[in-house]
Amino acid sequence: MTRFNTQLVHGLPVGDNNTGAVNPPIYNSTTYAFERVDAMPRYDYARSGNPTRDFLEQQIAQLEQGTRGFAFASGLAAIHAVLSIFKPGDRIVVGDNIYGGSYSQLNEFFTCWGIIVEAVDTQDIAALEAAVKGDRANGIVPAQAVYFETLTNPLLKVNDVRAISTVAHRFGALSIVDNTFVTPYLQKPLALGADVVIHSATKYLAGHSDVNAGLVVVSGEDLASRVYFAQNRLGGVLAPAECDAVRRGIQTLALRMDRQQENANAIARYLLVHPLVKAVHYPGLPGAGDQRLAAKGLKGVGGVLSFEVVPGVDPADVLNNLHLFRLAVSLGAVESLAELPCRMTHFELPREERLKIGITDELVRLAVGIEDANDLIEDLGQAFDIAYARYIDRHADFDVFQQLTSGVFA
Repeated sequence: MTRFNTQLVHGLPVGDNNTGAVNPPIYNSTTYAFERVDAMPRYDYARSGNPTRDFLEQQIAQLEQGTRGFAFASGLAAIHAVLSIFKPGDRIVVGDNIYGGSYSQLNEFFTCWGIIVEAVDTQDIAALEAAVKGDRANGIVPAQAVYFETLTNPLLKVNDVRAISTVAHRFGALSIVDNTFVTPYLQKPLALGADVVIHSATKYLAGHSDVNAGLVVVSGEDLASRVYFAQNRLGGVLAPAECDAVRRGIQTLALRMDRQQENANAIARYLLVHPLVKAVHYPGLPGAGDQRLAAKGLKGVGGVLSFEVVPGVDPADVLNNLHLFRLAVSLGAVESLAELPCRMTHFELPREERLKIGITDELVRLAVGIEDANDLIEDLGQAFDIAYARYIDRHADFDVFQQLTSGVFA
């Protein structure tokens, strides 16, 4: 068995009809010929199967150590297919801090079809157990699944996949993990007891902001059959050229993530002591507890971090004056991005819900790329300088106003 970094590049044989090509070909055909009427071919129609997609699906299954992988046209398409295996009346316990698109799909789409969604703090194992167990005396059946993220978005809280999966299985529920933020390079949830792993492959796996994709890996043939049925019947499959783009991105995953983590650590340390920063959310900070993270199955925490500016400073004054960081949603690509969750990635959440879980109006999320860390820190520094100058201007004007009106309103 080759090691993980080698599997990224050489994990599967190409099998390209013996041409000697080192990369698998892109099969664009939408239909495939039968040799005869009574001979069912391996491929008949591209929605049901495609050789290029097969390669990517087998590749991610190998990397996540699962039974079977599935490729979809986006991360939300992947989530939709997985959740579609449940039926009206089923109850799904969901982490109380998840991506806004996932929140919207669960609460504004699946609830319309009779799925019951209950949010809980998945770091609170006792509260999680109570939610999964249900209360039959009051008509609350045990949950059929627990859905959560390895690291919460955008506060980077660490969820314990092993502990959560143990609770889920105790009551016959599936453990479904969104592993986008860390990828199989930094954690393999199936090896920790999870049943389903989901990725927005648009992010770290593809890594270049040039393809939308979602991937799912499951443990067990029964789950594989159910997810394949959803993939084939819902039809949100990933096209061959996009499959190849994700495959190509995966080859450099380790190299990119190593640099992104290194940069994120440097930026987090810089922010930690900056006078305009109230709080930094990054579990990879020195002193955050590497042993604690390792105990939860994490080799690292990726390149996303968030921070809150001090009261009175407008986070837009920081974001609007960045030059290297692009003001954009998404994450995991080679370029660095910055965004304001309350107006961008998490705008679907009602404000009271956002504030309840700690997503304040002052919170900024950074998705750190592979640039030179010093350049990124300098970019943040000059943006902070402008934000501070505008803060001073606002307060100076207020002081003048107070002086001019003190006698009038006394």
